[in-house]
Amino acid sequence: MKIIDVKPGQNSYSIIIGAGILAQTGEKLKTLGLKDKAVIITNPTVNKLYGAIVKQSLHDAGFKTTTLSVADGEEFKTLESAGKLYEQLADWGAERSTAILALGGGVIGDLAGFVAATYMRGVPLVQLPTTLLAQCDSSIGGKTAVDYKQLKNEIGTFYQPKLTVSDITTLKSLPEQEFTGGLAEVIKHAVIKDEKFFSYLDGNLDLIKSLDNNVLEAVVAKSARIKVGFVEQDEKDMGLRNILNFGHTVGHAVESVSHFQVSHGQGVSIGMTAAAKISVKLELMDTESAARLENLLKNVGLPTKLPQMEVKQVMQAMRYDKKVQGGKIRFVLPRAIGQVFITDDVSPAVIEKVLGEMT
Repeated sequence: MKIIDVKPGQNSYSIIIGAGILAQTGEKLKTLGLKDKAVIITNPTVNKLYGAIVKQSLHDAGFKTTTLSVADGEEFKTLESAGKLYEQLADWGAERSTAILALGGGVIGDLAGFVAATYMRGVPLVQLPTTLLAQCDSSIGGKTAVDYKQLKNEIGTFYQPKLTVSDITTLKSLPEQEFTGGLAEVIKHAVIKDEKFFSYLDGNLDLIKSLDNNVLEAVVAKSARIKVGFVEQDEKDMGLRNILNFGHTVGHAVESVSHFQVSHGQGVSIGMTAAAKISVKLELMDTESAARLENLLKNVGLPTKLPQMEVKQVMQAMRYDKKVQGGKIRFVLPRAIGQVFITDDVSPAVIEKVLGEMT
Protein backbone atom coordinates (compact mmCIF):
# COMPACT_ATOMS: atom_id res chain seq x y z
CA MET A 1 0.00 0.00 0.00
CA LYS A 2 1.22 3.49 -0.84
CA ILE A 3 0.11 6.79 0.71
CA ILE A 4 0.56 10.11 -1.07
CA ASP A 5 0.01 13.30 0.92
CA VAL A 6 -1.52 16.12 -1.10
CA LYS A 7 -0.98 19.65 0.18
CA PRO A 8 -2.64 22.18 -2.13
CA GLY A 9 -2.81 25.20 0.15
CA GLN A 10 -4.82 24.63 3.32
CA ASN A 11 -6.86 21.66 2.10
CA SER A 12 -4.48 18.77 2.67
CA TYR A 13 -5.56 15.17 2.27
CA SER A 14 -4.16 11.72 1.51
CA ILE A 15 -4.43 9.38 -1.45
CA ILE A 16 -4.26 5.75 -0.37
CA ILE A 17 -3.34 3.25 -3.10
CA GLY A 18 -3.45 -0.50 -2.63
CA ALA A 19 -5.22 -3.81 -3.22
CA GLY A 20 -8.47 -4.60 -1.41
CA ILE A 21 -8.65 -1.32 0.49
CA LEU A 22 -12.25 -0.39 -0.38
CA ALA A 23 -13.24 -2.58 2.57
CA GLN A 24 -11.36 -0.16 4.85
CA THR A 25 -13.33 2.90 3.75
CA GLY A 26 -15.51 3.20 6.85
CA GLU A 27 -12.60 3.01 9.27
CA LYS A 28 -10.62 5.54 7.24
CA LEU A 29 -13.54 7.98 7.41
CA LYS A 30 -13.75 7.56 11.20
CA THR A 31 -10.09 8.45 11.60
CA LEU A 32 -10.84 11.74 9.80
CA GLY A 33 -13.57 12.55 12.32
CA LEU A 34 -16.43 11.85 9.95
CA LYS A 35 -19.43 10.07 11.46
CA ASP A 36 -23.19 9.48 11.52
CA LYS A 37 -24.26 9.67 7.85
CA ALA A 38 -22.69 8.92 4.48
CA VAL A 39 -24.06 8.89 0.93
CA ILE A 40 -22.60 6.76 -1.85
CA ILE A 41 -23.03 8.22 -5.34
CA THR A 42 -22.29 5.70 -8.06
CA ASN A 43 -23.66 4.14 -11.26
CA PRO A 44 -25.50 0.79 -11.61
CA THR A 45 -22.49 -1.10 -13.01
CA VAL A 46 -20.06 -0.04 -10.30
CA ASN A 47 -22.67 -0.39 -7.58
CA LYS A 48 -23.24 -4.01 -8.54
CA LEU A 49 -19.51 -4.72 -8.35
CA TYR A 50 -18.40 -2.73 -5.32
CA GLY A 51 -21.36 -0.99 -3.70
CA ALA A 52 -21.93 -3.72 -1.11
CA ILE A 53 -18.26 -3.70 -0.05
CA VAL A 54 -18.28 0.03 0.60
CA LYS A 55 -21.70 0.01 2.24
CA GLN A 56 -20.73 -2.84 4.58
CA SER A 57 -17.54 -1.05 5.61
CA LEU A 58 -19.56 2.09 6.40
CA HIS A 59 -22.14 0.07 8.33
CA ASP A 60 -19.42 -1.63 10.36
CA ALA A 61 -17.98 1.79 11.20
CA GLY A 62 -21.36 3.01 12.49
CA PHE A 63 -22.54 5.09 9.54
CA LYS A 64 -26.14 5.33 8.40
CA THR A 65 -25.91 5.12 4.61
CA THR A 66 -27.83 5.36 1.38
CA THR A 67 -26.81 4.81 -2.23
CA LEU A 68 -27.79 7.18 -5.03
CA SER A 69 -27.34 5.89 -8.56
CA VAL A 70 -26.73 7.88 -11.74
CA ALA A 71 -26.96 6.30 -15.19
CA ASP A 72 -23.58 5.43 -16.69
CA GLY A 73 -22.08 7.74 -19.29
CA GLU A 74 -20.69 11.24 -19.92
CA GLU A 75 -24.08 12.32 -21.25
CA PHE A 76 -25.46 12.12 -17.70
CA LYS A 77 -22.85 14.49 -16.21
CA THR A 78 -25.26 17.40 -16.34
CA LEU A 79 -26.96 20.06 -14.23
CA GLU A 80 -30.13 18.00 -14.54
CA SER A 81 -28.42 15.00 -12.90
CA ALA A 82 -27.00 17.26 -10.20
CA GLY A 83 -30.48 18.66 -9.54
CA LYS A 84 -31.93 15.18 -9.07
CA LEU A 85 -29.14 14.33 -6.63
CA TYR A 86 -29.79 17.52 -4.60
CA GLU A 87 -33.43 16.50 -4.32
CA GLN A 88 -32.55 12.95 -3.24
CA LEU A 89 -30.03 14.20 -0.69
CA ALA A 90 -32.56 16.59 0.81
CA ASP A 91 -35.30 13.94 0.91
CA TRP A 92 -32.96 11.52 2.71
CA GLY A 93 -31.91 14.15 5.24
CA ALA A 94 -28.31 14.75 4.26
CA GLU A 95 -26.72 17.40 6.47
CA ARG A 96 -23.67 19.69 6.31
CA SER A 97 -21.62 16.98 8.02
CA THR A 98 -22.82 14.14 5.76
CA ALA A 99 -20.00 12.70 3.67
CA ILE A 100 -20.55 12.11 -0.04
CA LEU A 101 -18.58 9.19 -1.44
CA ALA A 102 -17.92 9.23 -5.20
CA LEU A 103 -17.68 5.54 -6.14
CA GLY A 104 -16.83 5.15 -9.83
CA GLY A 105 -14.84 6.62 -12.68
CA GLY A 106 -14.27 10.14 -13.89
CA VAL A 107 -17.91 10.95 -14.61
CA ILE A 108 -19.06 9.98 -11.13
CA GLY A 109 -16.07 11.70 -9.54
CA ASP A 110 -16.77 14.97 -11.38
CA LEU A 111 -20.53 14.90 -10.81
CA ALA A 112 -20.51 13.74 -7.18
CA GLY A 113 -17.69 16.18 -6.45
CA PHE A 114 -19.69 19.03 -7.97
CA VAL A 115 -22.72 18.05 -5.89
CA ALA A 116 -20.64 17.79 -2.71
CA ALA A 117 -19.11 21.21 -3.37
CA THR A 118 -22.47 22.92 -3.85
CA TYR A 119 -24.99 21.07 -1.64
CA MET A 120 -25.48 23.19 1.47
CA ARG A 121 -22.43 25.20 0.30
CA GLY A 122 -20.18 22.18 0.70
CA VAL A 123 -20.22 18.81 2.45
CA PRO A 124 -17.31 16.37 2.99
CA LEU A 125 -16.22 14.58 -0.19
CA VAL A 126 -14.43 11.22 -0.39
CA GLN A 127 -13.20 9.98 -3.77
CA LEU A 128 -13.34 6.21 -4.39
CA PRO A 129 -12.05 5.98 -7.99
CA THR A 130 -12.56 2.61 -9.69
CA THR A 131 -11.00 3.27 -13.12
CA LEU A 132 -7.40 3.79 -14.12
CA LEU A 133 -8.19 7.22 -15.54
CA ALA A 134 -9.81 8.31 -12.27
CA GLN A 135 -7.11 6.83 -10.01
CA CYS A 136 -4.27 8.41 -11.99
CA ASP A 137 -5.87 11.68 -12.96
CA SER A 138 -9.44 12.87 -12.57
CA SER A 139 -9.90 12.11 -8.85
CA ILE A 140 -6.75 14.11 -8.02
CA GLY A 141 -6.63 17.86 -7.68
CA GLY A 142 -10.14 18.94 -6.72
CA LYS A 143 -11.63 19.75 -10.12
CA THR A 144 -15.38 19.07 -10.16
CA ALA A 145 -17.74 19.88 -13.00
CA VAL A 146 -20.71 19.09 -15.21
CA ASP A 147 -20.98 19.40 -18.98
CA TYR A 148 -23.21 22.03 -20.55
CA LYS A 149 -24.57 22.13 -24.12
CA GLN A 150 -22.01 19.64 -25.40
CA LEU A 151 -19.17 21.61 -23.80
CA LYS A 152 -17.16 19.41 -21.47
CA ASN A 153 -16.70 20.50 -17.84
CA GLU A 154 -18.13 23.95 -18.62
CA ILE A 155 -19.67 24.50 -15.16
CA GLY A 156 -17.70 23.53 -12.08
CA THR A 157 -15.58 24.44 -9.11
CA PHE A 158 -12.42 23.47 -7.26
CA TYR A 159 -13.22 21.35 -4.22
CA GLN A 160 -10.69 19.09 -2.57
CA PRO A 161 -11.77 15.75 -1.06
CA LYS A 162 -11.11 14.72 2.52
CA LEU A 163 -9.62 11.46 1.29
CA THR A 164 -9.06 9.42 -1.86
CA VAL A 165 -9.04 5.61 -1.71
CA SER A 166 -7.70 3.98 -4.89
CA ASP A 167 -8.27 0.22 -4.76
CA ILE A 168 -6.27 -1.19 -7.67
CA THR A 169 -8.19 -4.48 -7.64
CA THR A 170 -11.13 -2.57 -9.17
CA LEU A 171 -9.03 -2.13 -12.33
CA LYS A 172 -9.30 -5.86 -13.01
CA SER A 173 -13.02 -5.53 -13.73
CA LEU A 174 -12.60 -2.79 -16.34
CA PRO A 175 -13.39 -3.45 -19.99
CA GLU A 176 -10.16 -3.40 -22.01
CA GLN A 177 -11.10 -0.17 -23.77
CA GLU A 178 -11.62 1.60 -20.45
CA PHE A 179 -8.28 0.42 -19.10
CA THR A 180 -6.43 1.54 -22.23
CA GLY A 181 -8.22 4.88 -22.02
CA GLY A 182 -6.77 5.34 -18.56
CA LEU A 183 -3.32 4.58 -19.90
CA ALA A 184 -3.64 7.69 -22.07
CA GLU A 185 -3.53 9.86 -18.95
CA VAL A 186 -0.66 7.80 -17.52
CA ILE A 187 1.32 8.36 -20.73
CA LYS A 188 0.41 12.05 -20.61
CA HIS A 189 1.98 12.38 -17.17
CA ALA A 190 5.14 10.68 -18.39
CA VAL A 191 5.43 12.96 -21.43
CA ILE A 192 4.99 16.18 -19.47
CA LYS A 193 7.41 15.32 -16.67
CA ASP A 194 9.37 12.05 -16.69
CA GLU A 195 11.16 10.44 -19.64
CA LYS A 196 12.29 7.50 -17.47
CA PHE A 197 8.66 6.76 -16.58
CA PHE A 198 7.79 6.93 -20.29
CA SER A 199 10.55 4.40 -21.04
CA TYR A 200 9.27 2.18 -18.23
CA LEU A 201 5.77 2.22 -19.70
CA ASP A 202 7.12 1.56 -23.18
CA GLY A 203 9.23 -1.38 -22.00
CA ASN A 204 6.73 -2.96 -19.61
CA LEU A 205 3.47 -2.66 -21.51
CA ASP A 206 2.76 -6.41 -21.46
CA LEU A 207 3.34 -6.55 -17.70
CA ILE A 208 1.03 -3.58 -17.16
CA LYS A 209 -1.68 -5.17 -19.28
CA SER A 210 -1.36 -8.39 -17.25
CA LEU A 211 -2.80 -6.37 -14.31
CA ASP A 212 -0.17 -7.49 -11.83
CA ASN A 213 -1.00 -5.88 -8.45
CA ASN A 214 2.54 -4.69 -7.73
CA VAL A 215 2.92 -3.18 -11.20
CA LEU A 216 -0.49 -1.50 -11.08
CA GLU A 217 0.23 -0.04 -7.65
CA ALA A 218 3.56 1.34 -8.87
CA VAL A 219 2.11 2.83 -12.08
CA VAL A 220 -0.89 4.42 -10.34
CA ALA A 221 1.32 5.85 -7.57
CA LYS A 222 3.93 7.26 -9.96
CA SER A 223 1.31 8.82 -12.21
CA ALA A 224 -0.57 10.25 -9.24
CA ARG A 225 2.61 11.75 -7.77
CA ILE A 226 3.33 13.57 -11.02
CA LYS A 227 -0.11 15.15 -11.02
CA VAL A 228 0.07 15.96 -7.31
CA GLY A 229 3.30 17.87 -7.92
CA PHE A 230 1.53 20.25 -10.31
CA VAL A 231 -1.60 20.54 -8.17
CA GLU A 232 0.38 21.51 -5.07
CA GLN A 233 2.09 24.33 -6.95
CA ASP A 234 -1.03 25.63 -8.70
CA GLU A 235 -4.25 24.46 -7.04
CA LYS A 236 -6.63 26.71 -8.99
CA ASP A 237 -5.10 26.06 -12.43
CA MET A 238 -3.90 29.64 -12.96
CA GLY A 239 -0.59 28.82 -14.65
CA LEU A 240 1.74 25.87 -14.17
CA ARG A 241 -1.07 23.33 -13.73
CA ASN A 242 -2.19 24.10 -17.29
CA ILE A 243 0.60 21.73 -18.34
CA LEU A 244 -1.70 18.88 -17.27
CA ASN A 245 -3.89 19.84 -20.24
CA PHE A 246 -1.42 18.26 -22.64
CA GLY A 247 -3.54 16.50 -25.27
CA HIS A 248 -6.76 18.04 -23.96
CA THR A 249 -7.12 21.01 -26.32
CA VAL A 250 -7.83 18.84 -29.34
CA GLY A 251 -8.99 15.93 -27.15
CA HIS A 252 -11.91 17.75 -25.52
CA ALA A 253 -12.96 19.18 -28.89
CA VAL A 254 -13.02 15.71 -30.45
CA GLU A 255 -15.07 14.39 -27.52
CA SER A 256 -17.57 17.24 -27.86
CA VAL A 257 -17.93 16.96 -31.65
CA SER A 258 -18.49 13.20 -31.31
CA HIS A 259 -21.22 13.85 -28.72
CA PHE A 260 -18.96 11.95 -26.30
CA GLN A 261 -18.96 8.78 -28.41
CA VAL A 262 -15.17 9.22 -28.34
CA SER A 263 -14.06 8.51 -24.76
CA HIS A 264 -11.89 10.89 -22.77
CA GLY A 265 -8.84 8.64 -22.99
CA GLN A 266 -9.27 8.24 -26.73
CA GLY A 267 -9.66 12.00 -27.13
CA VAL A 268 -6.51 12.69 -25.10
CA SER A 269 -4.58 10.17 -27.20
CA ILE A 270 -5.65 11.92 -30.41
CA GLY A 271 -4.88 15.28 -28.80
CA MET A 272 -1.37 14.25 -27.71
CA THR A 273 -0.64 12.98 -31.20
CA ALA A 274 -1.85 16.27 -32.68
CA ALA A 275 0.22 18.33 -30.23
CA ALA A 276 3.36 16.34 -31.06
CA LYS A 277 2.75 16.77 -34.79
CA ILE A 278 2.24 20.51 -34.32
CA SER A 279 5.56 20.66 -32.46
CA VAL A 280 7.28 18.83 -35.30
CA LYS A 281 5.65 21.16 -37.83
CA LEU A 282 6.97 24.15 -35.86
CA GLU A 283 10.42 22.52 -35.60
CA LEU A 284 10.19 22.39 -31.80
CA MET A 285 10.34 18.59 -31.47
CA ASP A 286 12.23 15.99 -33.47
CA THR A 287 10.30 13.48 -35.54
CA GLU A 288 11.82 10.51 -33.65
CA SER A 289 10.40 11.66 -30.29
CA ALA A 290 6.99 12.29 -31.84
CA ALA A 291 7.11 8.81 -33.37
CA ARG A 292 7.99 7.29 -29.97
CA LEU A 293 4.85 8.81 -28.49
CA GLU A 294 2.61 7.81 -31.41
CA ASN A 295 3.96 4.25 -31.43
CA LEU A 296 3.38 3.78 -27.69
CA LEU A 297 -0.19 5.03 -28.03
CA LYS A 298 -0.77 2.64 -30.93
CA ASN A 299 0.77 -0.28 -29.00
CA VAL A 300 -1.54 0.46 -26.07
CA GLY A 301 -4.48 0.29 -28.47
CA LEU A 302 -5.34 3.99 -28.50
CA PRO A 303 -6.32 6.02 -31.59
CA THR A 304 -3.87 8.45 -33.17
CA LYS A 305 -6.09 9.50 -36.09
CA LEU A 306 -9.03 11.86 -36.16
CA PRO A 307 -12.33 9.93 -36.30
CA GLN A 308 -14.88 10.63 -38.98
CA MET A 309 -15.71 14.27 -38.34
CA GLU A 310 -15.18 17.61 -40.02
CA VAL A 311 -11.92 19.36 -39.13
CA LYS A 312 -13.77 22.69 -39.12
CA GLN A 313 -16.12 21.35 -36.42
CA VAL A 314 -13.16 20.41 -34.25
CA MET A 315 -11.64 23.86 -34.78
CA GLN A 316 -14.93 25.49 -33.79
CA ALA A 317 -15.21 23.38 -30.63
CA MET A 318 -11.67 24.37 -29.61
CA ARG A 319 -12.64 28.06 -29.75
CA TYR A 320 -15.21 27.45 -27.00
CA ASP A 321 -12.72 25.66 -24.77
CA LYS A 322 -11.99 27.01 -21.27
CA LYS A 323 -8.30 27.20 -22.21
CA VAL A 324 -8.97 29.92 -24.82
CA GLN A 325 -7.64 33.31 -23.66
CA GLY A 326 -7.98 36.54 -25.60
CA GLY A 327 -9.52 34.58 -28.44
CA LYS A 328 -6.34 32.51 -28.84
CA ILE A 329 -6.28 28.73 -28.50
CA ARG A 330 -3.76 27.64 -25.86
CA PHE A 331 -1.74 24.50 -26.45
CA VAL A 332 0.60 22.42 -24.35
CA LEU A 333 3.31 21.37 -26.79
CA PRO A 334 6.19 18.93 -26.24
CA ARG A 335 9.81 19.79 -26.95
CA ALA A 336 10.89 16.27 -25.96
CA ILE A 337 9.58 13.33 -23.95
CA GLY A 338 9.47 14.71 -20.42
CA GLN A 339 9.51 18.38 -21.42
CA VAL A 340 6.53 20.49 -22.50
CA PHE A 341 5.54 24.16 -22.53
CA ILE A 342 2.38 26.27 -22.82
CA THR A 343 1.79 28.57 -25.78
CA ASP A 344 -0.98 30.48 -27.53
CA ASP A 345 1.27 31.17 -30.51
CA VAL A 346 0.03 28.42 -32.81
CA SER A 347 -1.75 29.68 -35.90
CA PRO A 348 -5.15 28.21 -36.75
CA ALA A 349 -3.74 27.35 -40.18
CA VAL A 350 -1.11 25.07 -38.64
CA ILE A 351 -3.67 23.40 -36.36
CA GLU A 352 -6.06 22.85 -39.24
CA LYS A 353 -3.32 21.47 -41.47
CA VAL A 354 -2.17 18.96 -38.82
CA LEU A 355 -5.73 17.83 -38.11
CA GLY A 356 -6.33 17.42 -41.84
CA GLU A 357 -3.28 15.18 -42.07
CA MET A 358 -4.67 13.06 -39.22
CA THR A 359 -7.92 12.15 -40.97
